[in-house]
Amino acid sequence: MRSPGWFGLILAAVIAGCSSPDIVRKDQVTISTAETYRILGQDTAYVFLDVRTPAEYGSITGHLEGALLIPVDTLERQMASLETFRSKTIIAYCRSGVRSLRAQKILAGHGFRALSMAGGITRWNSENLPVVKEPQ
Repeated sequence: MRSPGWFGLILAAVIAGCSSPDIVRKDQVTISTAETYRILGQDTAYVFLDVRTPAEYGSITGHLEGALLIPVDTLERQMASLETFRSKTIIAYCRSGVRSLRAQKILAGHGFRALSMAGGITRWNSENLPVVKEPQ
């Protein structure tokens, strides 16, 4: 039997690396804005967690519809408020993705299934995806 060669191996790796929002890899740490958008409002197995400050949450950048607000600096102290979401996957996001990666690690350390939205609300806004804006 002939081996698949490099092209076949690369193609298999690309196909294996593709994920749908319904199938999140166990080792996955980040999620794209496109995947997040497909999930938003469609799949109740996910919870959205904004880990920015209250001022950022209410700012012109807006926030994802239905997102909970728990700033990353208070996340450890507010872990009990997330217990009802233990069976769900938490998608954390911030301005650019740095704080949400920190939140993802904190949540995972407490046994939650958590992902960080890559690029944060900045990327979300640059892709003209919908946000909720608080009245000013």
